[in-house]
Amino acid sequence: MITVVLADDHELVRSGLRLILEAQDDIQVLSEAADGEAALREVRRLRPDVALLDIQMPRMSGLEVARAVVADTTAHTRVVMLTTFDRDDYLYDALVAGASGFMLKSSPRAHLLHAVRTAASGEALLDPSLTRRLVESHVRRPRAVEPGQTPAQLAGLSPRERDVLQALARGESNAEIAGTLFLAETTVKTHVAAVLRKLGLRDRTQAVILGYEIGLVVPGDNAPGGPRRV
Repeated sequence: MITVVLADDHELVRSGLRLILEAQDDIQVLSEAADGEAALREVRRLRPDVALLDIQMPRMSGLEVARAVVADTTAHTRVVMLTTFDRDDYLYDALVAGASGFMLKSSPRAHLLHAVRTAASGEALLDPSLTRRLVESHVRRPRAVEPGQTPAQLAGLSPRERDVLQALARGESNAEIAGTLFLAETTVKTHVAAVLRKLGLRDRTQAVILGYEIGLVVPGDNAPGGPRRV
């Protein structure tokens, strides 16, 4: 059973979301909150699988709540953000905050359910190519890493794990990484898990952000063998 805490400052929105979620056999709404402080309190009290948070709420924004939830290393709650506005800056801020998904309130109910289930499974909802476009638009990028140099953040990674992180930051799937690095896909999955664990990253989306922040990849960077999708 996937457990959820949902937060929105509009009662009608909360009621509609609860009806959609609780109509599913595999989802249970544990609590509702009308503001950010109450949402954080309920998440900390109940430890749900997913926190479904409106971005704009009184007393504490959904982004602030997301940051606090993600920063709690003892919790396993995943965050899905909700908003009325289709804005890249909101989406990017949600990614940096550590959200596993981002949904417009106008989205079909099937998309909402998919977002909740995807987040609960430990995966990020956004397509890697969309994530890459947003990161390229918003991250203040340092100079690209020179050949032979290793950013301090990556000191604990093996050379092969650094290769995998760079491929992740380009938005490559496990199958594409396997082809680029001449590895079995099962081996790639092992390396990806090790990279995320060692760097304290929750998912592949955060790996993309880190790769750009430290200059491991830069806008227009292409994987070996030809241009990558953007």
